[in-house]
Amino acid sequence: MLHFQFSPFPIIFSERLNFRKASLDDVPEIMALRGNPEVMRYIPRPLVTNEAEAFAHIQALLEGLENNTALNWIICLKDNPKAIGIAGFYRLKPEDYRAEIGYMLLPEFQGNGYITETVTRLIAFGLNELQLNSIEAVIAPDNIASQRVVLKNNFVQEAFFREYEYYEGRFLDIQIYSLLKRNYIATI
Repeated sequence: MLHFQFSPFPIIFSERLNFRKASLDDVPEIMALRGNPEVMRYIPRPLVTNEAEAFAHIQALLEGLENNTALNWIICLKDNPKAIGIAGFYRLKPEDYRAEIGYMLLPEFQGNGYITETVTRLIAFGLNELQLNSIEAVIAPDNIASQRVVLKNNFVQEAFFREYEYYEGRFLDIQIYSLLKRNYIATI
């Protein structure tokens, strides 16, 4: 079984991006991300509607780190520490060497390949540094952009669950994609 330890926090980089630890200074950007109906369209969670809720979200991210139950990064452009998104590993299952990847980006930064670059970097970190054997992505069937990102990163669709989750009076379908370490190694 894996034993995660996220202290010290792993600051990582990619060609155009920096990935850093969340801080309370990120409240405005968290409000912009988690409070934007378009960004949250495929994420069945309530919108952040005020600074207190944004603060609570950041606290939850930091608690996940402290408890070694989630590892999330703030996505920043190389030359600017201001948050443009969030990405990380959720639902860590150390006994199964598995984690779920998640990501979101402010609308004005979408369409530039930043999420594909982010997912590529996080995959390398997850499989090489965390020693995960599999990374999963849970995606709404109509979230075509997110499907493209994981497919570019060699994930395969494993399942389609109909009416899997109940949220705001509706049953939601989900698709599960995964990437196995052996398939990742075969592509590098």
